[in-house]
Amino acid sequence: MNKYQITLVQESFSKIIPISSLAAELFYNKLFELNPKLKPLFKQDITEQGTKLMKMLGVAVNNLNNLEMLIPIVQTLGERHIGYGVKEEHYDTVGEALIWTLEQGLGKDFTPELKDAWLITYTTLATVMIEAANKKLA
Repeated sequence: MNKYQITLVQESFSKIIPISSLAAELFYNKLFELNPKLKPLFKQDITEQGTKLMKMLGVAVNNLNNLEMLIPIVQTLGERHIGYGVKEEHYDTVGEALIWTLEQGLGKDFTPELKDAWLITYTTLATVMIEAANKKLA
């Protein structure tokens, strides 16, 4: 993830913030469409969960230039997800739902270059979460 890709992700996410409730709704609808077995993992109100998702995404996106601060947060998140029943294979489905949601929310602004930047960002963060979860389980 280079500085230009970080800038692309941050600028595009700033366009999602005004529609964050809709984006969260789209995300979870797509996630459950892709894998209905994930729905039981979400015990609380899905609107509240969507708010938490958008806040966490905001923290991650806004701190992509400060990995020393971000990595421990993402590691803790990965460890916590064990308790929710999240498995390593679920991260691919989440990534697919996220990219689809961004494409819906950004429309023509979701260029192939921006998609690549988001894929790199998500893959990096998901890898940190998965490694932290695996380490905790070991």
